[in-house]
Amino acid sequence: MHLSHFLKVSLLLFLFASCKQNPTTTADQPVYPIQKKQTAPNGMVVSAHPLASEIGKSILEKGGTATDAAVAVQLALAVVYPAAGNLGGGGFMIRRGNDGTVTALDYREKAPLSATRDMYLDDQGEATDKSRFGHLSAGVPGTVDGLFEAHKKFGKLPFKTLIQPAIDLANKGFQLTENEANRYSNHNENISKYSTGPNPFTKKATWLKGDQIKLPELGQTLIQIRDKGRAGFYEGTVADFIVEEMKKGNGIISLEDLKQYQSVWRDPIKTNFKEYTIYSMPPPSSGGLVLAQLLEMVEPYELKLMGFQSISATHLMVEAERRAYADRAKYMGDSDFYAVPVKGLSDSAYAVTKMESFDAFKASTSKEIGAGKVPLESEETTHLSIVDKEGNAVSITTTLNSSFGSKVYVQGAGFFLNNEMDDFSAKPGVPNLYGLVGGEANAIAPKKRMLSSMTPTIVEKENDLFLVVGTPGGSTIITSVFQVFINIAVFDMDLETAVQSPRFHHQWLPDKISIEEEALSIETRNQLKSMGHTIEERESIGRVDAILVLPDGQLTGVGDRRGDDSASGY
Repeated sequence: MHLSHFLKVSLLLFLFASCKQNPTTTADQPVYPIQKKQTAPNGMVVSAHPLASEIGKSILEKGGTATDAAVAVQLALAVVYPAAGNLGGGGFMIRRGNDGTVTALDYREKAPLSATRDMYLDDQGEATDKSRFGHLSAGVPGTVDGLFEAHKKFGKLPFKTLIQPAIDLANKGFQLTENEANRYSNHNENISKYSTGPNPFTKKATWLKGDQIKLPELGQTLIQIRDKGRAGFYEGTVADFIVEEMKKGNGIISLEDLKQYQSVWRDPIKTNFKEYTIYSMPPPSSGGLVLAQLLEMVEPYELKLMGFQSISATHLMVEAERRAYADRAKYMGDSDFYAVPVKGLSDSAYAVTKMESFDAFKASTSKEIGAGKVPLESEETTHLSIVDKEGNAVSITTTLNSSFGSKVYVQGAGFFLNNEMDDFSAKPGVPNLYGLVGGEANAIAPKKRMLSSMTPTIVEKENDLFLVVGTPGGSTIITSVFQVFINIAVFDMDLETAVQSPRFHHQWLPDKISIEEEALSIETRNQLKSMGHTIEERESIGRVDAILVLPDGQLTGVGDRRGDDSASGY
């Protein structure tokens, strides 16, 4: 350890003040039995909805692989969780085989061929909200292509078997949980505003727990995909519906855009932390790189002695988050278009230099903490974690961006389109929907993938599968995964406690610590404020779905208390 780090560790330990709190639970039970925690020997599925988790388990029981189950779960979520589960969005997958081979699949959306760098600026050069709502905010969807690509490489059961449960749910209908009913009601006005015709989601102004809904248009789209494969979405009737919808709302996705879309296999970001090896998503996701930076920056310090959510531990983690997100804003984007300095950003020596300005007794300001000099080299999303009986593991995060994406319902096809174009930098330094800023690395260009925070992650411990984890949450995704992992690897929490414990977040700009209501004691909050931090309470941070391999080989799955997330094992 460098002397400067040793001195800082010593100073931090003087601030030791632990503030453990018990997470709250929701009293009301949804329509379907939600299993927040399960332990099982053979296979485990954790997803955002109990119906989807049960479908995934049924696929595993039929002998399907973790990838088979992941395909079925994603398709089911497109039906029962339309705010984030999707056909009209995109995502990322990390897959670890039982032989230890780890691969990453990028099926992130792309900018349409006719997209331009300044397409969201007005005549005065100022950014508008057209990247956030409506037809022009939609990128070319990647989910369906990604499902077929993953299945082709790692699937075992016929695709028709995997999609049929979603078809049945759409055509026969299902009951809404309380959370889903509230979500439908809260977004009713905007869905009506930005959609060009009637749809099942706006038939009622107020939805209630237990209400039944059928989605016949979506059912027909799923049948097209079942019978015609990838072409059932990117060509033919469904593609025509998408382009027709674009024309109605002055969108720019074309038949050629759909036809040309392809997902991409990439090398995962790999980093080490103590006896753990962590694999996560590379650019165009910032998740893996920022997570690697955070772990590199905090590893030299004795977090365990400081205590969970103590003044010293929280201050250290926040300052690391501030520095990593500053680098995210400057250096990260689609590596197919911009030379992202991956090795430099994740280098341990670079992490040391980033923390040289760290003061154990005083908050930095984001104005003075910018991106570092990297060595040159030659909030509505959903997650699912799955392990099958052979030990194959899949971690997938998929999204429409904000809740119900662009709010545009594709007439005739039955699904919502994303608003992922907002994840580009519409103008350097102008924050997006989640307050994140960016620059040249994330500027708009045709066929370019927009920067993401999605962080599907798989962790090994001493070369064996240990943890499968991920979460939705926009800009808070990375810090949620970071904190859950630290809870387990440093603070020795069991999985349920690690997931359900309250969380905090800092993302460089805006310069504040966002915290859940239960997070940080009053004493800790006051001390952090006296050190120069600004603290602001907000609604829940993330919805982590995770699977932990126990020492005896049993699988423990935990769904986050913050939503309908449910674990199902056998």
